[in-house]
Order: sequence, then C-alpha cells, then structure tokens
Amino acid sequence: MAHLWVRAEQRPNEERVGLTPEGAKALIDAGIRVTVEESSVRAIPLQGYVDAGCEIAAENAWPQAPLDAIIFGLKELPEDGTPLPHKHIMFGHAFKGQHSGKALLERFKAGGGTLYDLEYLVDETGRRVAAFGYWAGYAGAAVTLKTWAAQQRSEECGPVGVYAGKDALNAELLAEVEATGKPRPRAIVIGALGRVGTGAADLCEAMGVDVTKWDMAETASGGPFPEILDHDLFLNCIFARPGTPVFVPREALNADRNLSAIGDVACDPDSDYNPVPVYDRATTWEAPALRVATDPVLDVMAIDNLPSMLPVESSDDYAAQLLPSLLTLTDLNSGVWGRAEATFLEHLPK
Repeated sequence: MAHLWVRAEQRPNEERVGLTPEGAKALIDAGIRVTVEESSVRAIPLQGYVDAGCEIAAENAWPQAPLDAIIFGLKELPEDGTPLPHKHIMFGHAFKGQHSGKALLERFKAGGGTLYDLEYLVDETGRRVAAFGYWAGYAGAAVTLKTWAAQQRSEECGPVGVYAGKDALNAELLAEVEATGKPRPRAIVIGALGRVGTGAADLCEAMGVDVTKWDMAETASGGPFPEILDHDLFLNCIFARPGTPVFVPREALNADRNLSAIGDVACDPDSDYNPVPVYDRATTWEAPALRVATDPVLDVMAIDNLPSMLPVESSDDYAAQLLPSLLTLTDLNSGVWGRAEATFLEHLPK
C-alpha cells in the first residue's frame, strides 16, 4: 500500500500545505495510507484531517517514518547534512545549478532516497501538473507595489506578513498606494500568458496600475530590453531555463531609467540562468526589498515563498491541481512519478 506522509513545514512564515482534508479523504478512499503531522502553523486545521481518517503523527517526526513512506512537504528541509533515505515530494530547487541544491542532492545520494521535485512533475507534454504560480504572481506584484509606495515616502519597504485572504491584502495595499498621492506607476509583466504572470497582472489591474503584458513572442529577440527601463515596475514571471535572455543587465543599474522596482517572482538569484542578474540573494518577509542602486533608486523584491502570504487560497488551489497525480502514487514507475524520478537521476551526483 502506498503511504503518503504529510510533514509539517519548518520554514518561518510557511503556512501552506499541498493536501487538503478533502484530498486526503480521496486518497484514503483510493487505498492510499495518509499520515499527517501536527503543525503549529498550518493554515488548514488538523481536525479536518482527523475527520478524513488520516493517521496523525507528531510535528517533524518524518525522519522516523517507515522507510516505505513518501514524505510530502513544500519548502526545504533543515540543512543539517543528514542522509535522506526516504522518497520525498517537495520543492528541492536542486536542478538548475543552485548551490544549496547540490548539497541536497548529495544528501539523497548518501541516503539512497529519491526526490520527486514538485517543480518537475510534468505531464506527457512537459507541462507542470500543479503550480502555485497564480498566487505567487499575485502576492509578488503586491509586495513590489508596496516597495514602490515606500519609495514615494523616501523609505524602504517594511516587513510583510500573512493575510486572511486576498480581499484583506487588496484593501491594505490600495490604501497604501492612494496615500502616496502620486499617479499610479506603469508596470511590465514578462511571462504574462502564464499562471504567474496572470496573477501579477490581475493584482496590478485590481490596483489601477497600467500593465504592459509580454510573453515569449516579445522576448524572442534575445534581450536585454530597454523598454523595461521605461516602466516603473518590472515583474519577472518566467521559468528560467538554458537560453533564457537577460532582461535587465547589470549595466541598467547606472542607466537612465524610470524603473525603480523589480519583482523577481521567479527568484533564482543563484541560478546560472537568472534573467535579472542585478542582485545576488533572495529577500525575506522581514526585509522584502533589496536596494541595488541609489541614483536613481532601484529595489528588487525576490521572496521565494510568496504564496504563503495567502496560504488558504494558495493551498486550496495547488492541492486541487496536484490531487490527480497523488492518486497515482500506487505506480511510481511510470507517468508523472516515473518522469520525475528520471529527472532526479539525471541530476544526481555521480
């Protein structure tokens, strides 16, 4: 019997989960054993999982889980260097040359486990079967607009936190933007036809921000693109891969530009394919914007768990997308899971 073990998230400000109680019941009804860890932060209460018939384990007990259990979480594991003998479903951020990812792969090699990277769960056409993209784009655009509003006050963007829902976020943000007394900024979204870009554009339009929408056709010439510098906000919403053009080069830091805030929703600063190489590290909830130039000002927002700002909406959305694939956990050798394991083996250190 397949056994899915939903671990508690250990990263600060991470309240999302990839399986709802309704989804857990569907898995149990399909003959899949489900264990859910207690969590002090999860946005969805534990009682729903109890009512669905899940087994309950102590928070962060997954290292002692049976070796045949498939450990399911979203964000990274504690970086303690321990070997990983289990199969893990998670965002590993390990296949694009990231330095922390190399260490993670060494842990899987040492323990004999397997990484089914959520970013690389794809169907027969290569399309991802589930993504938090829409809410990442929505929240990323919100924090980037907050960054712009802070600039109008001659300040840097202050801490951000979790919202009960998008209506609460929108109300706070609208008041903040209107309090500047300035005309709305102009934004450009690259990747506008995708989930991330759609979310970013929807937030901008909800705030009355004029949006230029670009996708692959507009960037086919290879970049960089001076048109980006004519906008006040740039929202990078593309999945970087080999051949991705540079959108904003380092020379832009000293260029004549309107651009004052970049929202790098993709957030791959240590990737070899980063299309926004003007910054070198992710930003945080406590310090959302990194100032990379002062004359004129340019701030970069690059928080890498943006959907956690709206944990209920993003969890419900993502879990619904992923559930059909979780229902096939009884066959790990083909389909989504077979493809994911092949990708893992391709990148595993020799």
